[in-house]
Amino acid sequence: MTAGAIGFSLLLLGLLLVIGKLIRIKTPILQNLFLPSSLIAGFLALILGPEVLGHFDLSRISLWFEAGLFPEYSLTTWSALPSLMINIVFAALFLGQALPSLNKVWKLAGPQVVLGYIISFGQYVVGLLLVILFLGPVFDVSPLAGALIEIAFVGGHGTAAGLGNTFAEMGFEDGEALAIGLATVGVLGGAIIGITFINLGIRKNKLSIKNNINSRDDIEKKGLTELDQRSPAGYLSTRAESIEPLSLHFGYIAVSILIGYAILQGFILIEAATWGAITGVYLFIYVPLFPLAMLGGIITQFMLDKTDKYNTLDADLIARIQGFALDILIVSALATLNLSVIADNIIPFTVLALGGILWTTFAFWLLAPKILPSYWFERGIGDFGQSMGVTATGLMLMRVADPENKSPALESFGYKQLMFEPFVGGGLFTAASVPLIHQFGPISILIFTGLVTLILLAFGLFFFKK
Repeated sequence: MTAGAIGFSLLLLGLLLVIGKLIRIKTPILQNLFLPSSLIAGFLALILGPEVLGHFDLSRISLWFEAGLFPEYSLTTWSALPSLMINIVFAALFLGQALPSLNKVWKLAGPQVVLGYIISFGQYVVGLLLVILFLGPVFDVSPLAGALIEIAFVGGHGTAAGLGNTFAEMGFEDGEALAIGLATVGVLGGAIIGITFINLGIRKNKLSIKNNINSRDDIEKKGLTELDQRSPAGYLSTRAESIEPLSLHFGYIAVSILIGYAILQGFILIEAATWGAITGVYLFIYVPLFPLAMLGGIITQFMLDKTDKYNTLDADLIARIQGFALDILIVSALATLNLSVIADNIIPFTVLALGGILWTTFAFWLLAPKILPSYWFERGIGDFGQSMGVTATGLMLMRVADPENKSPALESFGYKQLMFEPFVGGGLFTAASVPLIHQFGPISILIFTGLVTLILLAFGLFFFKK
């Protein structure tokens, strides 16, 4: 593949993003669902690609349409992007963020940390039970499918795509397509069901903050910002004649990923020389890079806190790079989604999706009021959104439920991530869950995740309600 082919493929992604934004601006129903333009662009690429348009014989019109609207080399390029972009997304998670003491984080966000872990580990329990008791015996589904709900719902498209190589190495080649499909269900379900819950909560007086969900003006619904209300995308922490600030911030992300890569290689070497050689059990060779890239970001931030007296790291610029990588990831992952895999496994796919939705809904309506000591709806809806469709969905639902940020929901949700995302939702346990099931079997991991869920549930119910 030539450099020109790769470049043209990236230009096509940019064109799709612009078209996705225009579609959202012109389509009120998509605005009311709060669907991001990247998701719309990804669906558009999927429809115009080989999985939908490519099934129609349009070759007599032009050879260009033999596999849909896009050339084969573009699909090859796009298929490689998610596993690369996810490292940028996770490396940037904590860059530019103040690292408060664990005591401060726990006092404010402890209940949400516990609730988030209950939902995440509970998704493993639900998934593994469905696979062991039903999907495995009836449909011969791989035991690794028991991890798909948490990987897809809490981890999202990035985690699902990032674990593609791990699924393949474990002999579960369909895992990536199923996970990306479930992640799409999670994002759509998180937005649609979450907005429905907020409307229901307003009618039933469940919110502590008075709210009118329909008070957004036309500009806000379209996802645009008035000229007099625009804020800077980032601050110029260095002079351009020295180094372009955007380049420096990309460098900080690169350093974080390299640190994560070094840590991962170190674990692989240690494992090969110690317990791996003794027991034959290997885990780190299957662990993807992105959770360690997140750890590298924390280390980079810690070092900058100690040494960077000029504060050259700007959180807003980091957020823009992260957002760009996430948009590219979502479009490319959806554009290369293998619908035939989902069609061939439609019943297991549907069962897992319904199982994840029902468990997460149960946790929001029945557990959140008992675990979260105050503003349970405003705080819990963020956890529901994150547990269905990643962090961005949770933030969006909190913004809708509490548009003026009068509750502590946003602050506690932000602190929660410091103790949550390093381990689940794409963190270390999420990345290791597939190798763990492969090495120790689904029943062992079911027992472990079940015990963790029960212990956290008992702790949350009896400790935080005092």
